[in-house]
Amino acid sequence: MKTKYILAISALSLTLAYACGKDDDDSPEAGNIITTEVIKTNAQAQAAGNGVWGPLQTLSSSFSFLLESTSETTVSFEGEETAGGPVASRLETDAANSYTTKIYTRLYSSIGTANRVIEQLDSSKVTDRLNQSTKDLVKARVKFARALSYLYLVQLYGEVPLILSTADATDATVSKTRAAIDEVYEQIVKDLTEAEADLPDYDIIRSNPSKGAANGLLSRAYLVWGQNPLSQAEVEGIKAATADPQHSVNSERLAKAVEYADKVISSGNYDLLADYNRNFGVGGENQGNEHIFTIHHDGDDIDAQGNHQTHCPFTERFDLLTDNHIGPADVTLVDIFDSNDKRKLYSIVTELYNADEKTGTVTPDTKANYKKYEYKFPVTSPRFGKFIHRKSYTEALREVAASSEDGQPNNINRIELRYAEVLLYKAEALFFLNRAAEALPLVNQLRSRAGVASLTDLTEDALYKEWYLELSFEQKQWTNLVRWKTLIASVNKVKQYEYYKEDYKDNASVIAKAKSENSTLADTDVNAAFFAKIYKHLHAKTTNISGKHYRFPIPANGGISAGVSQNPGY
Repeated sequence: MKTKYILAISALSLTLAYACGKDDDDSPEAGNIITTEVIKTNAQAQAAGNGVWGPLQTLSSSFSFLLESTSETTVSFEGEETAGGPVASRLETDAANSYTTKIYTRLYSSIGTANRVIEQLDSSKVTDRLNQSTKDLVKARVKFARALSYLYLVQLYGEVPLILSTADATDATVSKTRAAIDEVYEQIVKDLTEAEADLPDYDIIRSNPSKGAANGLLSRAYLVWGQNPLSQAEVEGIKAATADPQHSVNSERLAKAVEYADKVISSGNYDLLADYNRNFGVGGENQGNEHIFTIHHDGDDIDAQGNHQTHCPFTERFDLLTDNHIGPADVTLVDIFDSNDKRKLYSIVTELYNADEKTGTVTPDTKANYKKYEYKFPVTSPRFGKFIHRKSYTEALREVAASSEDGQPNNINRIELRYAEVLLYKAEALFFLNRAAEALPLVNQLRSRAGVASLTDLTEDALYKEWYLELSFEQKQWTNLVRWKTLIASVNKVKQYEYYKEDYKDNASVIAKAKSENSTLADTDVNAAFFAKIYKHLHAKTTNISGKHYRFPIPANGGISAGVSQNPGY
C-alpha cells in the first residue's frame, strides 16, 4: 500500500473531470490547501507542510501539454480543437488557455501554502509546542516545494512576482511586480540551500524531499540559469523572429551545476537501474535508487487529482480509431532510436498485446496468444509507452498491457527527478564549459545501460539527442529547447516528417496515399481524419512558431487580472 500524504484539505472541494490533468476550476485557489490558523502539534505541522503538494498533484499531467505538445515531438487531440491541449499543440496558446492558467495559478497556490506554513512555524505561538527537529524538517520541505514552484514559473513565464510572505500576497505592488530573472533564481538557490541543510540525506519514500533531491534541483537551477535565460526586453526584441536567439553561457553558474550534480553522484545513494524500463509504472515506485524525487499520487478522489499521465497517452487503450489526448507527432520519431536501444520499447510503441484478449493458452513463451494490436498507418500512429500500465516486467510479457480502466491506474507517482537526469545535467554543464571529454563518460553510462554503442566523442547534436532518447515524454522537451536556444529550429524539423507531406492534407489525400501502398484497402479501412488532423497541427506549428514562444502567456485569470503585465507577443 502506498504511504499517503496527510493533508489539511480546504473547505473548497474540487470537482474533477476525467481529463488529462485538468479539472473544472482554474481559479488561483483551486487545489490549494488551507492550513489551520495555529499549529498546535507535531502532527499538525507535518500535515500543514504536506499541503504544498496538493496543488502540484493537480499538475502532474498538465505539464505534458505545455512542455511536450508545444515542441516538435508531440501533438494533442484532447477534446475539441478549441480545447487547451490542441490549441497549445498548434502553438496558438493565449492568456485564456486552460493549461497556462492552471499551471501558473497552482504553482502560486503551492507557494502561498509554503509561505503560510513558514510564518506559522516561526510564530511565537508554536515555539514551545513543537519539536525543533519537526519544525526544521517541515520548513525544509516547504522551502523545497517553493523553490520547485518558482523554478517552473521562471522557466515558463520569465520574470514573475516574487511572493515570499502572506503580506506580499496582499500587497498590490509586490503581487503584480515582476521580479528580475536573476532575483528569482537567487531566491530558488536560497530556498534549496536552506532546505538541503535540514533535509535527510536520503528518504526511501521518494516523494519526501531529501538532500539528494535538493542538490539535484540546485544543479538543474544552475544549469538553466547558467545558459542566460532571455529577459523580458530580449523576448520583446525577438517576439516576431523566425530564427532562434544566440546561445551563451555563464561559466560560474555552469560550474555550480557541476558541483551540485557531483554532490548527488558522490553521495552513493543513487544509481541507474539495470533495467531502464523498470523506472516506469506503479511497480517501480520507491523500489530502486534511480528515482530521486517524485510527486506522490493515490489516484482520483483521494489526491487533489490523480496522475493522468497514465490516461493521456493511452486514452482509449486498444480502440485504435479514437484520438489519444496526446501522442507522438510523427511515425519517424520511432527511427530516432537504434533498433537495439532498450529505451525504445517503452518510449514509443508500435505494437502491443492486450492481456484481456487471449487467442489461446498463454505461457511466458506464448505471448503471441494475446491479441496483438499495431499502432501504424493507415489506422493510427505510435503511442508514448512509458506510462502504459504493463502486465509484467518479465522479458516475455513486457509488451503486454491491460485494456480495462482498472488496468490503467492513475495512482502512479510523477517522476520529477531521476538520477539519469542528474548525469545529463553534469554532462551538459561540462560540455558548455568546453570539457566535452569529461562529459562523454557520463553520456556513455546511459548508452551502456540502454545497450547501444558508446560514443567516441560528444557533439552538441549528440548531447541533445541523448536527452531525448533518455527522457522522451518525461516533460522536459520544451524547457530543454528553450535552454539551448533551439526552439524555433527544432519545431521547424516537423517539415521533414512523414505526416507533414501533402499526402496527408485532407481525407481524400490520406485515402489515396493508403491505397497507393495497399490497393486492397477500402475507404473505411483508413482513419483519414486522424492523419489529416496531425497534418493540420504540424503545419500550424511551423506557421505559428516565433520568438514569443520562448515564453507562455501570463494567464488572464490570476495573472493579468491581478495586475501582472503580459509577455511580449501575446
